[in-house]
Amino acid sequence: MMRRFHEAKSRNEGNVAIWGSGEPLREFINSKDLARACIFLMQNQTNIDLINVGTSEEVSIKELAVLIKKVVGFSGDLIFDRSKPDGMQRKLLDSSRIFEMGWRPSITLETGLRELYETFLTSKAARGLSIHVRN
Repeated sequence: MMRRFHEAKSRNEGNVAIWGSGEPLREFINSKDLARACIFLMQNQTNIDLINVGTSEEVSIKELAVLIKKVVGFSGDLIFDRSKPDGMQRKLLDSSRIFEMGWRPSITLETGLRELYETFLTSKAARGLSIHVRN
């Protein structure tokens, strides 16, 4: 999605199409937070068999698109293509066990997206080389 916004901005396009209604909810975690959670769990042994690691915060696809639009600096419109599937309505982990142990994510979605976009801009992808990105 970020690449599509970047390309639309670069081409001065008036809009970006987003599949579905934009209503499904998703949870995102920064890879640095996930790595810190893994280290935390290794250092704080527990006899719990399964521990989910997440933020326990949901964001709609529409909210995500608006945030990426802001981060990229795209000034056009969002078009939600309801002829395309929405997918599962919710994908949220119950991360209460790791929270009870004292771990919390520290990187907000917007901060993570800003870091990702900065990395993208310095990557081969932004310089026009061919890459494959799944949405």
